Amino acid sequence: MPRWPTAPTPRPPPAVHRLAHNGPVDDVDSFSALLTPEGQALLEELRDHDPGRELAVATRLRRHHPAELVSAALGQARLRQRAVAKFGAADAQRMFFTPQGVEQSTRAAVAEHRARRFEEIGVHRAADLCCGIGADAIALARAGVQVLAVDRSPLTCAVARANMAALGLSRRVEVRCADVTEVDVAEFDAVFADPARRNGRGRVFDPEAYSPPLSWAVETARRAPHGALKVAPGIPHEAVPEDAEAEWVSDGGDVKEAVLWFGTAPRVRRATVLPTGASLLGTGLPAPPVGPVGRWLYEPDGAVVRAHLVADVAERIGGRLIDPTIAYVTADVLHQVPYATAYEVTDTLPFNLKKLRSLLRERGVGVVTIKKRGSAVEPEELRKRLRLHGSDSCVVFLTRVAGSPTVLLAQPAERR
Repeated sequence: MPRWPTAPTPRPPPAVHRLAHNGPVDDVDSFSALLTPEGQALLEELRDHDPGRELAVATRLRRHHPAELVSAALGQARLRQRAVAKFGAADAQRMFFTPQGVEQSTRAAVAEHRARRFEEIGVHRAADLCCGIGADAIALARAGVQVLAVDRSPLTCAVARANMAALGLSRRVEVRCADVTEVDVAEFDAVFADPARRNGRGRVFDPEAYSPPLSWAVETARRAPHGALKVAPGIPHEAVPEDAEAEWVSDGGDVKEAVLWFGTAPRVRRATVLPTGASLLGTGLPAPPVGPVGRWLYEPDGAVVRAHLVADVAERIGGRLIDPTIAYVTADVLHQVPYATAYEVTDTLPFNLKKLRSLLRERGVGVVTIKKRGSAVEPEELRKRLRLHGSDSCVVFLTRVAGSPTVLLAQPAERR
């Protein structure tokens, strides 16, 4: 949802309540109806509803409640179910959401990591600009930080206020509906900003096309002792300001975000891997050497790759690259490191579908996990063409070794 200042959207007269007929509420009045005793009772009744029986449930509830309110409550119940993956069941079933809020809000584990960093550097008061439904404000408040959460959307602010009340955080978080560019951040220990990176056509990749632009967010962060700006993981390294620390964060193997930190460690590049919280700090190493595939293959975490810290992984495990353009590291000795997954290589062969199929069938492999870096072959298409049957399993790496298309067969280190 764009948060850069625009002309305010006209709201209906107070007496008019427009409840969404197709699910989630779309204005403040509609949302407010869900906060009434009747709306809350409906949401409680729908807490564990089965989506497959939604039509029957809606028909039953409409005998006793307005159809529009039932529709809005069902839409909110669906959003809560979607939000469990990000916020956990305990919080998601108490919180309120918009469709954009579920999609764009920070995953709880990532927000909690960032809040811990703010806590460690002594932040007591923070301004959360472009706060959305309040995911980051929740984490900051739970870390003991007093928060001003600001967004320009009246509906988004209403949802954020409801979330603070539902989670018992209203005394720690003030939600203000305002233009973020007009907020005076001088009184705060830290600024956190999450500019919108989507528009009506989809994702925005140019940082200056964020809403508001990255340049505005950088200048705002510099006005406080500390600052953190959430940006897309694919941000070009040359777009990172000289006085910023850049941190790439993954959760469960998926890269979730990059954060530009101000007032911490300028020019440092960091990769943080959740849920362990392990961080790898760049040391400015040159590119690792390239050599033959050894017994062990290491797949660096995506945050490590985005942070350009593959050389640091190679240095720590005494490894080498299998190709100068591929982010796979190989070594002859097993090292357990939190920022790379190790596999024992059993076979290395030039890519040839017929030979690969024959070898897998000979080994009784019926289940394969296919990974690729530097290969034009699509994993799902390969899986279909292999037509495997068997009880064993293995990992198939489609990659390049010294410039040549290659297949590596391997087993996860923990299975050995």
